[in-house]
Amino acid sequence: MTLEGKVALVAGGTRGAGRGIAMELGAAGATVYITGRTTRGEQSEYGRPETIEETAELVNALGGVGIPVKVDHLIEEQVKDLMEKIEKEQGKLDILVNDIWGSEYLTEWNQPIWSHSLEKGFRMLRLAIDTHIITNHYALPLLIKNKGGLVVEMTDGTEEYNQSRYRSPLFYDIAKSSIIRMAKGVAQEISPYGCTAVSLSPGWMRSEIMLEVFGVSEENWQNGASVDPHFIISESTRYVGRAVAALAMDSNKQELNGCSFSSGALAKKYNFFDIDGSQPDAFRYLVEVQEAGKPANTEGYR
Repeated sequence: MTLEGKVALVAGGTRGAGRGIAMELGAAGATVYITGRTTRGEQSEYGRPETIEETAELVNALGGVGIPVKVDHLIEEQVKDLMEKIEKEQGKLDILVNDIWGSEYLTEWNQPIWSHSLEKGFRMLRLAIDTHIITNHYALPLLIKNKGGLVVEMTDGTEEYNQSRYRSPLFYDIAKSSIIRMAKGVAQEISPYGCTAVSLSPGWMRSEIMLEVFGVSEENWQNGASVDPHFIISESTRYVGRAVAALAMDSNKQELNGCSFSSGALAKKYNFFDIDGSQPDAFRYLVEVQEAGKPANTEGYR
C-alpha cells in the first residue's frame, strides 16, 4: 500500500521531525504541503539555515510532490489562506501533521517557575499550543469531508511516560502534555466523520540542532556517545516519519483514535525500521536502562 493520491499538510516542516515526516510521506507517494516561517528569502527568529523549500526538494527527490508555503501558524489569516489554497488545488486533505514548535531557544531547562523568563515561557505556550489549535480550526473542516482522514499531533513523550514524570521547566511540561490532551479532544470531535487523531512522540531524535549540540553529523552520529553514552539509542528524523506513513496507510487506524504513541512502539506494531536498519525503542530504553542508572547498552532496544 502507498499514499499515492493522498494529500498531506505538515505544519512545521522546515526541519527536525517535520522534515523527516514530510520526506517519508513523500517517499510513500503523497503530495505534501510543507509550512514554516523560514524560506530562502526570509528567516524566522530561529536564525536557522533550514528552509521549507529544502524540505520540498527532499520530498520531490523521494518521489513525492513537495509544496512549500510560508505560513506563521499564529496568524489566523495566513492559516485560513493556506487551507483555501489546498482546497482549491487538491479538493481535499487526507493527513494533517501538527508539528509546530519553534521553542528550543526559549526553553530555560530545569529552571523553576520563579526563575524562568515569563516572556519566553508564554511565547513557548503560544508557539506550542495556540498554533495547533488555530491549524486544527481551519484544517479540520476540509479533512473531515472524507472518511479515513488522519491527524497527528506531535509532542515530546507519550501519555504513559509523561504522566509520572515532570518535564521541567513548567512551561515545557504544560506545552507537551497539552498536545496529548488536544489529540484526545480532536479524536472525539472527528470520530463521527470516520477520521482519526493520535499524538506521537519521537524518541531521542537526531534533529539538526541535536546533531550540532553533539558535534556530529547524521553520517557519524555514533561518535556522539563520547558526549553522552546513552546517545546510542538515538534515532533519525525519518524514523518518526515512517511511523506517520505507517499510520496513514493503516486501513484500521480508527481503532487507535485518541491514543498516544512513540515512534519505537509503532515500529514494533508496523514492522518498519530506521534508516540504518535498526528499530530503536527509546522510551523503553529510557525507563529500563538510562533512568535505572545502568550503563549504556542498546542490546534488545534497537
